[in-house]
Amino acid sequence: MGKVVRSQRKGKGSVFKAHTHGRKGPMAMKKYDYAERHGYVKGVVKDIVHDSGRGAPVAQIQFKDSYNFKRINTLMCAPEGMYSGQFVFSGKKAILAIGNILPVGQIPEGTVICNIEEKVGDCGKMCRASGDYAIIVSQDADKGICRIRLPSGSKKTINNKCRAMIGLIAGGGRTDKPILKAGRAFH
Repeated sequence: MGKVVRSQRKGKGSVFKAHTHGRKGPMAMKKYDYAERHGYVKGVVKDIVHDSGRGAPVAQIQFKDSYNFKRINTLMCAPEGMYSGQFVFSGKKAILAIGNILPVGQIPEGTVICNIEEKVGDCGKMCRASGDYAIIVSQDADKGICRIRLPSGSKKTINNKCRAMIGLIAGGGRTDKPILKAGRAFH
C-alpha cells in the first residue's frame, strides 16, 4: 500500500508553526543562588554561536557549581565585545565590565545594560534582541527599586535585586541591509 509521507506525518500547521529545528536551546542566566546573592561566581565563555531564528549571537557560558563538583552550562545572548575564552563574573560583588552580570542595584545610573530580569530570579527576559539595550535612569535604595528605560522608550520600575548584564546585545544594525528577495528571508 501507499506510505504516509514525512510532511503528512509531521501533521497540520505549515505556516502557523515556528520552525524550531536548528535552535540551540533556551536563553537563560544560571539559577540565582546564595553564592551570587552575596559574592560572585566565575564563568568562562566557551563559544559564540549562531542560533537559527535569532538575530543576536549566542554565548555558551560555563560556570563552576558552587555546591557540587560539576559545571553549569548556560546559553545567553552575547553582548557586543564578548569573546570566546573571556571570563564572566556573575553576582553582587562582580566588577563593572562588559559581559558581567550584577543586580541592577549595584550598577550606577546611566549604565547600558541588557538581558534584564523582570522579576527576581526569572533568569533574564528583557532586552535580548540584536542591538538592544536599556539604560538605568534612577536608583532608589530605600524603596529597593530601580527605573530603567527600555528600547521602546518606555520606562519601567523593577526590583533592584533583579540581575542584568553589562553592555548591549551584539548584532545591531541587522535591519539596515535590505533583504531584497523572499528567499533570503527564508534561510
